Amino acid sequence: MRVQSVERAAVLLRAVAQATGPESSATALAETVGLNRTTTWRILSTLEHHRLVVHDKETGTYALGFGLIDLAGLAAAGALVDASRVVLRDLAAKSGETAALALMRDGTLTYVAQATADAVVAAGWHGREISMHATSTGKVLLAYSRPEDLRLLLRLPSGGRLRRYTPTTITSLAALERELARIRERGYADCRGEFETTAWGVSAPVLDGAGRAIAVVSLWGPGQRLTEDRFEELGRLAIAGANEIAGRRSVPR
Repeated sequence: MRVQSVERAAVLLRAVAQATGPESSATALAETVGLNRTTTWRILSTLEHHRLVVHDKETGTYALGFGLIDLAGLAAAGALVDASRVVLRDLAAKSGETAALALMRDGTLTYVAQATADAVVAAGWHGREISMHATSTGKVLLAYSRPEDLRLLLRLPSGGRLRRYTPTTITSLAALERELARIRERGYADCRGEFETTAWGVSAPVLDGAGRAIAVVSLWGPGQRLTEDRFEELGRLAIAGANEIAGRRSVPR
């Protein structure tokens, strides 16, 4: 026996996913799914509370929320971590740096697995929440997110500036958007001690079939060793590792 309220919420979520522009207003969605506006609004409000949809108050439209990314990440976490172990060890051995995998959890980006060059799991960054704008890991996720989701991911109030951690941190949203465009062009992000002055690195996205970043692969090291002239080489390694993890995750184990 199906539960009517749950079924209505599921149908409405699918409608939000498929709608664009004015079609994603509460009124239009109500017509699409065949519900009255009051019921539709109540369901959407509940879904918004759980971060499964996002309401743009200026346009009155709805879009899928980051709570769904969290759920997808939790569902895929075990498979992704399993798929990443061999890849991370290989990346660490080839680069001589720490290789790490990050996933979205409860609306934040967190490292869930990492390895050093001698294939021993390192503790330094494992389990730590990641700055979105001051790390290569966070910038990759931003670069492969929808432009309208940037402020939500950054938790940035209207007109606000990004937090400065070090002298090289990007604090202007306009400058960050230019950086994100460059990341999309080359397929990887870099960080020049923007979160911690001693931590430099590159990151590449693990993409699903729709081109969405479901995880991020990073290579990290101290600035005196992981220098800027190594970024391109390490970026290619990170991209190859991320692509390998994306392929491995669908292979039965």
